[in-house]
Amino acid sequence: MKTILLSVTALLMSGSLLIGAPKKDIVDTAAEAGSFKTLISAVKTAALVDTLKGEGPFTVFAPTDEAFEKFWPGTLKNLLKPENKDKLQMLLTYHVISGKVKVRKAKKLETAVPVSGGSLKFSAKNKELYVNYAKVVKTNIKASNGIIHVIDAVLVPNTMKNSK
Repeated sequence: MKTILLSVTALLMSGSLLIGAPKKDIVDTAAEAGSFKTLISAVKTAALVDTLKGEGPFTVFAPTDEAFEKFWPGTLKNLLKPENKDKLQMLLTYHVISGKVKVRKAKKLETAVPVSGGSLKFSAKNKELYVNYAKVVKTNIKASNGIIHVIDAVLVPNTMKNSK
């Protein structure tokens, strides 16, 4: 009887730990939010869906649809062409860091290396976090394989800035 009670207690405790765990991955979490249609479309075109649905963990700095609207005129349309898939992948993976970085930790960082290489610069101004020049407008959105921080601008790697 004691063994049964211990087993049931262990089962209930392990189940309660799983209840709070997010069930959707980064891609599904972003898609469900509704304000990342452009980002999701670009991720699909760049063939990065499977990667971002992978085990991770990942930290994604996700530009909103409004951020993409403000992006260099005509650039996104050009990047979405099949012949520019490599450039699109570079742009998108510049928004991704390996590992799970919550905003509290990001505020203590000076820089981080995105998946694409290069460097992301972090700064805090008036209690707000910036990644390069983009303001983080929503933080710590949990996904099963990482975390999403919403930003108000598209981050552009230095290697792409001269090739507008």
